[in-house]
Amino acid sequence: MKLNVKPSLVVSIPKRSYPIFVGVDIFENVDYSQFFIGNKALIVTDDHIAPILLDRVTKTLCKFADVDFLILKSGETSKNMESLSRIHSKLIENNFDRSSTLIALGGGVIGDITGFAAATYQRGINYIQLPTTLLAQVDSSVGGKTGVNHPLGKNMIGAFHQPLAVVIDISFLSTLSDRQYCSGVAEVIKYGLIKDKDFYSWLIENIKMLKCRDHSALITAVEASIQIKAAVVAADEREENIRAILNFGHTFGHAIESFQRYEGFLHGEAISVGMILAMSASGLLGQTSDADLDLLTNALQQFELPVNVPKDMTKEIFLDYMDRDKKVLDGNIRLILLKSIGHAYLESTETKPLLDKLFKTL
Repeated sequence: MKLNVKPSLVVSIPKRSYPIFVGVDIFENVDYSQFFIGNKALIVTDDHIAPILLDRVTKTLCKFADVDFLILKSGETSKNMESLSRIHSKLIENNFDRSSTLIALGGGVIGDITGFAAATYQRGINYIQLPTTLLAQVDSSVGGKTGVNHPLGKNMIGAFHQPLAVVIDISFLSTLSDRQYCSGVAEVIKYGLIKDKDFYSWLIENIKMLKCRDHSALITAVEASIQIKAAVVAADEREENIRAILNFGHTFGHAIESFQRYEGFLHGEAISVGMILAMSASGLLGQTSDADLDLLTNALQQFELPVNVPKDMTKEIFLDYMDRDKKVLDGNIRLILLKSIGHAYLESTETKPLLDKLFKTL
């Protein structure tokens, strides 16, 4: 077998640039020798993915390193310090050193916690992302954000730590239920809204193809999404400025997830509602139209994504959780809003009057 898959793009950042490979059934055709500086690797995965992909991945990677694995419980509730400690213990007990490599085989939860383990073990070791969900393929696997949740807030404990490589095999998406798949579509739609009006229009026109998981449409959607994210990350790796726009809908969405203790909406479902709220807030400022909101609402509903705030969430509950958001500065809840479709920005002025007005409409 020839190891001849070329990167679809390279994320260019000052201290570490890395390739992203995108395609269908490409996993076995990537030359992983270029990414292993030592001879030991640990695959971190979950109990949903392990029965489906672990043997396949191990069979390929064992040609390049001595491979061990650790299986965590699937789901957002595993993204915690206890799971992180399990990874660290596995590494210590088996004498992994700074030349060793971690492999994140799974969705966003596995990618985030594995990346954080890599960032913190012996002050930093290498890791590779093998994302298996659409959400992870277009969002969390790219950009180097790693971390775990705290009972009082999502992603409150973490670090920036870029991977050595990201291998996005579209065939891995066959492991997803329809609900999990559609959850990832929310993040794809986000990219069009924040940075590329033409891509957003393409998404609206190709809803049917995306709903049936057409490979050609998926490759287009995934590559366009990660090109947008890669460009933003290259411009602002540590989220000091423009990178914040990637959080469109997330301030509201994270509040929902935290309130539900990560046992209600999936991440993309919470972001779906969050984008509706952020679009509505943009409309209150006269920056987007009712037609824009209707188009977004219809698109999300085509993928059976929620568009309404959970009935048990009040304004006070939202504000309590939003006050803990990482974008809060001097007590002001800063929001990512839209000046227009394809043009997101960070609203840094006092947002409380806007939020009061927004929540009165719910």
